[in-house]
Amino acid sequence: MNLPTKLTVLRLILSCFIIFILCFPFYMVGVQFPNIYISGTGFTIELQYIIAGVIFIIASLTDWLDGYLARKNNQITDTGKMLDAIADKVLVNSVLIILAAQGFMNVIIPVVVVLRDIVVNAIKMEAAGKGKVVAAIKSGKFKTATLMIGTTLTFFYNLPFSLINIDVANFLLYIAVILSIISAFQYYNLNKNIIFSKED
Repeated sequence: MNLPTKLTVLRLILSCFIIFILCFPFYMVGVQFPNIYISGTGFTIELQYIIAGVIFIIASLTDWLDGYLARKNNQITDTGKMLDAIADKVLVNSVLIILAAQGFMNVIIPVVVVLRDIVVNAIKMEAAGKGKVVAAIKSGKFKTATLMIGTTLTFFYNLPFSLINIDVANFLLYIAVILSIISAFQYYNLNKNIIFSKED
């Protein structure tokens, strides 16, 4: 197992930690996360989400780092690509679903993002079955960037922007939703000839 693949596995493990921190009923075992009061603002944040947010940032950085190292050191493998795709979905989609369920964002955000991933993955699998590789597109990369930043800000209660009543977190998340829809259509348009072609 090379270093990029190890980083991908680390992202999977970190994702599981985030899910545990956000979902486990700590109160049932007598554990209570303290709230942090920001003096002079009347703003209170829960330490539970700050901890999960820090882990999310670290996991997100491994997403960039494993790809960079794999390309730089020519260590791209089929196993690595498969694990990378799984780790990305586990990290982002699970967090979006949990945060929406806990009232931190509109449920339409994870619904659109997850549906988009299903569509794009289906296109990629169909193309792979015909010996074709579906390359990443710019709108997809922008979607991922805005989604990661928006989710990170959500973990941190949109600070510091919430102090001046500017909802940057939700703005970026809705931009990510729009880009999700656009990129899904672009993936389809770019690959429809492959999808509907007859195999030799």
